[in-house]
Formats: sequence, C-alpha cells, structure tokens
Amino acid sequence: MLKRLSKYIKNLNIKKKTTIKDIANVLNISPAAVSKALHDDSRISEKTKKAVKQVAKNLNYQPNHLASALRKGKSHLVGVIVPRTNSNFFSSVIQNIEEELDKEGYNIIITQSNESYKKECRNIDTLLFTQVDGIIASMANETINLDYYEKIKSKGIPLILFDRGENDLNVDYIGINDYDSSHMIVEHLVQQGCKRIAHIGGYKRTRIFNNRIRGYIDALKKHNLSLEDELLIESNLTIEDGREKMSQLLALKNKPDAVYVAGDYAALGALQILNEQGIKIPEDIALVGFGNEPFTAMVTPSITSINQHSAEIGKQAAKTFLEHAKKSVVKQQLNKIILDAELIVRDSSNIKNS
Repeated sequence: MLKRLSKYIKNLNIKKKTTIKDIANVLNISPAAVSKALHDDSRISEKTKKAVKQVAKNLNYQPNHLASALRKGKSHLVGVIVPRTNSNFFSSVIQNIEEELDKEGYNIIITQSNESYKKECRNIDTLLFTQVDGIIASMANETINLDYYEKIKSKGIPLILFDRGENDLNVDYIGINDYDSSHMIVEHLVQQGCKRIAHIGGYKRTRIFNNRIRGYIDALKKHNLSLEDELLIESNLTIEDGREKMSQLLALKNKPDAVYVAGDYAALGALQILNEQGIKIPEDIALVGFGNEPFTAMVTPSITSINQHSAEIGKQAAKTFLEHAKKSVVKQQLNKIILDAELIVRDSSNIKNS
C-alpha cells in the first residue's frame, strides 16, 4: 500500500484534485466503499474507515461539496449579495446573518456587486451554480431589470431582500422606514431654524432612495418650505459624489442653510468641502447623513445621522430564511419587516446648542 500511496502523492504534482477513485486505487477497494467509509457508514469496518481517512489525509483529499449538494438536495450554504463590503452597515448585516445561520449549521458565501448590475447578475449565476439553499440580497444602485432575481425564484430558492428591494418581486423584505426617516430629518432641521434645506440623494430608480426623496419633498410641503430643483440632487452617494454635489450647492447664488445627504460616505465628502472652504457647521450650513457609520461620531464636527439598526436587519433576514428552510415547498409573497429608524443628533446639525 505504501508504494501505491507514494505513486499517487507523486501524481498530485500534476493532478489538480484528489478524487475518491484515487483513494480507492491506493487501498484496492471500490469507490463506493471509500464514500461510505468517509461518511461513517455502519456497514464499513472500523479498520477500513481508519485506513480510508488516513489515505484521504495523506492525499489532501477535499470533498466535492457541489456533488454532495446535488445528491442530498441541500448544500447548507446561503448566498449573500451586498453592494459593497466596506460599509459598516453591510458588514454588520453580514456578521449578524452569519451568526444566526451558523447556529443552524449553515455557512454563507459573500459576494459584492460594487453597485454594478452586470456583476450582480454574475454573482447570482455563481451562487445558483454553487447550489445555495437560499439568497439574501441588497440590490445594486444600477439594478432596474429584475429578471435575474426572478430567476432565483423560478428555481424554488428562498430569496430575502434587505435595505434595497422591490415590491414587484413579491418576496420577503427587511429594512427601515425610509420615507419616515426623511420626515424625521427635515423635522429636526426645521426645529433648528433651517428654512432652505437641500437633499443630496440616491437615484430615484432605487426604491429606498425614491422613498427618501418623497419623504423629503412631503416634509418640505408640510412646513411650507419651497422645493427648488437646484436643491435636489441625485448621485451614487460616494465620498467623491458628496464633494462634487456640495461644491455644486455652494456655487448657487442662494445657498442652502442645511444639507441632508442620503448616505454617510457622501456626507463625509460634503463635510470635507465645507471644512476646506471655511464654512461654519452648523451655524452657516447644517449637515445630516444617513447610516450611522462609525466615522460619523469621530470626525469634526461629528455628523448627525440615521441609525438603520443593521444588526437587527441581519438577524431578521437570517431568521426569515430559516423559516423557509423548514418547509418542503417554498411559497414566497411580499412580506415586509419594517424597523423604526433613529436619528442620532450630533454637532453637525445641533445649531441651538452650538
């Protein structure tokens, strides 16, 4: 046996992956017997099991989880798609999804779209090929066509959306009340004495950003504040966008006295421009972000922001998948879990205490 083992170890230099057949050839037994031994089948003797596992270790054998998933109909893998992983919000959601699913023996595969529709489609194809048992996703900014998400549903795989989702898909959704959050922000700024409030938002085509824009517009109307096209700007909400759009607002003849930004990274870019131009915050211009990223409490001045309860969103998304996993047939419908947002007031908008 040692000679045969030595031969196969040498062959590993040119072979890509050890198979069950390789282990069988070393031990001169059938591949079926090897498979049973690796799965601790009671019909295989302890001596054979020990020999099989030792050879498997020596040959660096790795099980083919995809083949196993195809046989069993379950992979115990869940795909997670996020627009980006360098955000505290998304990393916190991922962490809490993983912690909840780990308790039930599931592992997660994390993919990021980088806000690209094409990459998001490739991510979905990869996860489906990997035979995941479910997909938990937050859509990319570019995503308008929902065909790939319909593809997930057509496979009978549970689809759970969080933060960014579309009602038309008729699946579970977990997020905060974006419309009410905008109302909350405008109310706060009005209470601080602001009358000309600008909004650097995301793109209207994305439901959550459309809801934030609608909330902003309706809150202005409620307080009889003028809505001007030049004060409402759509963007990708990157740091660079925040810098560019704030510069655009500062170039106006009639500048705003407050700016509500629909994402903390863009709010950071806006803050940089205000500081660079020596504008007093919040006395000259108040600033509010969205997302409660850790840096919002560390910069000067600290940035008022909306807490999206990322940990709870992650837990609820995982629990929703687990409920589907218990059922033999997946029947999905529009079911929303909407969490109340919280405004964290900091120095950037606290005019009355500045």
